[in-house]
Amino acid sequence: MKIKYISIIFFGASTLSYAQQVRDTLNESKIDEVAITGSRNKKRTVINTPVPIDIIDIKQVSQATGQVEVNQLLQFAAPSFNSNKQSGSDGADAVDPATLRGLGPDQTLLLLNGKRYHQSSLINLFGTKGRGNTGYDMNTIPIGAIKRVEVLRDGAAAQYGSDAIAGVINVILNDRDKGFEGNAFYGMNLFKSPGNNDVVSDHKIDGGTFDFSGNLGTKIGSKGGFGNFTAEFINKEYAIRNANPAIYNDPSPAPRQRFGDAKAQNIYFFGNIEIPLSEGLKFYSRQGFSHRNTKAYAWTRTPDADGNIPEIYPNGFNPIENTNITDFTFDNGLKFNVANWEVDAYNAFGDNRFIYNINSTVNATLGVNSPTSFDAGGHSLLQNTTGFNATRMFKVLEGLNVAFGSEFRYEKFNIIKGEEASYAMYDVNGNIVTTHTPQNLLVTNPLSGEVRPGGSQGFPGYSTDIGKSRNNFAAYVDTELDITKNWMISAAGRFENYNDFGSTLNGKFATRYAITPQFAFRGSFSTGFRAPSLAQKYYSQQFTNFQGGKLVTIQLASNDSDLASRVGISQLKQETSLNGSAGFTYNTGKFTATIDGYYINVKNRIVLTGNFSRDDLPASVQADYPYIDQAQFFSNAIDTRTKGIDLILSYNENIGPGKLTATLAGNYNDMEITRVNTSDQLKGKEDIYLSPRERAFILASAPKTKINLNLNYKISKFNVNLQLVRFDKVTLIGYDDFEQIYNPKVTTDLSFGYEFSKSLNLTLGSKNLLNRYPTLQTTQVTTGNTEGGGIFDPVQMGFSGRQIFARLNFKF
Repeated sequence: MKIKYISIIFFGASTLSYAQQVRDTLNESKIDEVAITGSRNKKRTVINTPVPIDIIDIKQVSQATGQVEVNQLLQFAAPSFNSNKQSGSDGADAVDPATLRGLGPDQTLLLLNGKRYHQSSLINLFGTKGRGNTGYDMNTIPIGAIKRVEVLRDGAAAQYGSDAIAGVINVILNDRDKGFEGNAFYGMNLFKSPGNNDVVSDHKIDGGTFDFSGNLGTKIGSKGGFGNFTAEFINKEYAIRNANPAIYNDPSPAPRQRFGDAKAQNIYFFGNIEIPLSEGLKFYSRQGFSHRNTKAYAWTRTPDADGNIPEIYPNGFNPIENTNITDFTFDNGLKFNVANWEVDAYNAFGDNRFIYNINSTVNATLGVNSPTSFDAGGHSLLQNTTGFNATRMFKVLEGLNVAFGSEFRYEKFNIIKGEEASYAMYDVNGNIVTTHTPQNLLVTNPLSGEVRPGGSQGFPGYSTDIGKSRNNFAAYVDTELDITKNWMISAAGRFENYNDFGSTLNGKFATRYAITPQFAFRGSFSTGFRAPSLAQKYYSQQFTNFQGGKLVTIQLASNDSDLASRVGISQLKQETSLNGSAGFTYNTGKFTATIDGYYINVKNRIVLTGNFSRDDLPASVQADYPYIDQAQFFSNAIDTRTKGIDLILSYNENIGPGKLTATLAGNYNDMEITRVNTSDQLKGKEDIYLSPRERAFILASAPKTKINLNLNYKISKFNVNLQLVRFDKVTLIGYDDFEQIYNPKVTTDLSFGYEFSKSLNLTLGSKNLLNRYPTLQTTQVTTGNTEGGGIFDPVQMGFSGRQIFARLNFKF
């Protein structure tokens, strides 16, 4: 097969030149056997796709960087991808919200070897990204188990179903059938204040991260079967970044005494098995298990706080949210041929369970008799997808590929009730407070006279058990026609029916035309949708939060609740989208370039509304809910329009005795909120329904520009890798409507690698070498105006500063 066009760029750090990577791909397997996300044509290779797809070689990138998790690796490898570590964000401290092209975390679909992966059961309530959104937890998949990641930067709901509005991320597991590969990594932060001692830390060296993974490949039988198994362990220590009150002539303690990255421990096991059963019949199985324990500090409770019991904590306390996430994946299928159709019949099962244990805390209404640890309950999500896909090539013009299939998916969302004291408010007699409890029986703080809050401080437990499920049926057809050797078109359509909100029909058209052997045009147009998640429909919680330094009780009401109905919040319906993209690819062998512009119009996006104060609620609601200071709801609240450009340039050249590979990748992304969809009862309250503060969080899901420059120079067994990433300005709004501006920042990563032999190599390097931090919000030190109550919001490159690391790779 003659190769004419190259339209895929290998992103990020690499110890091989782009041309060498392509040659290795051709040498290792036949090019017509390569399957690519976004196409069900088995002969559609990396060189002739009609939409932009990034192929990220995880092994190559991870060897040269200090990243040990998929989210953070992609954050610094793919400009259109954004994910940040959170602090003081409840469950989001354990699951990093991730976005593609600045849309919601739940508007990018995650696949595992081409099959739909299950979402996390977490719904994001705090932090700068994905407020009110569910999403996928890519960090449940170990880096050691991944062969490559394919990022489809184009709407694909017509091909893959719900969630694929912004694009698709397909994680491909290792399929090596022999040998053992191991990886040992250790990194640590060398703390240094970015200013004149305006940031302080517990230690000069913190955030110590240890990662060990082993991957074993083995043959099964003598007909090409294999098993590939990965075990990985990661341990990460705290990285605390607090304000130095002395710098601001303020001796009072900051609202967050323990602000920074959480402590975490991850354990993984993943397997990938394929076994030929007979001629033309193959069985495959993918098994995954991960367990993550995260210890994150919540807001500080001062000695005189209403939520503190001085007899237990005379100096106040910092609650610890001790979360345990257990995640299972079990996919099985058969591949076989029927009348020249290649059929893949499968069942994909996934389950995510999230449990909260709150330590170093109290239920203040229990006084000195309060426990200091609570089982606060949690949530879980189960997903099971059964389906088939059939493909066949017909001799029409230069080739017509037809694919069709069907899926049936069952989902179940549970809220798991915590122990009573984790959520209850007690009166002076030890009885649970109800709407009928007399005011004089409420437990008060003798210092302030205010009523003490109930539940475990830091994170109140879930007060009810909830179990909700749904199912949906999907049928789709996906076609590709090569009209000539230079021009291809593709069209896809998908019908889905959900038992809880109805049906939807979506379509997509894409084309690619090679103007010259080196220069090609590509473009697409599609409609899409995203079904409201079960968590968005049924999640409910009452919790306390600090706003401007004050403790308030907030009721987050489920969409089907009496409270939501009486305030005029409509039942959730699907989001809909209109996607368009157009671009060009150019390749001369040594130099490649792609540029793609995109337009994404989304209607009825589901977000978390602003906080309605008691005065904003109807009088009857105020009377029936006397202990609520504020209320929030999930709603199809907004329409957005996103426009942007992706540019990728790659060049390789022999310089002296070595080879230089350079990649420049950039993303420009501009989102605007075009409409706020208020209910009739809330007309005139658009700024409460979606306040300027909430608007800012949505618009800050991605910097307006993000640019990645990667330079790699390799001489014999030695290579050096330099990566510069520029993050554009980000603007947020604090609790007191103060504008928080995070100026543009550039991070520098540098690493040196040496191959002692074909079986052993060592990399030494530094992440964020120049110790860049986001812009300090110095006026907010004592007011707690940032979302996390610290001196940074989780934006741009994070707030841990410089890290040095060593990575040893070995195989035998």
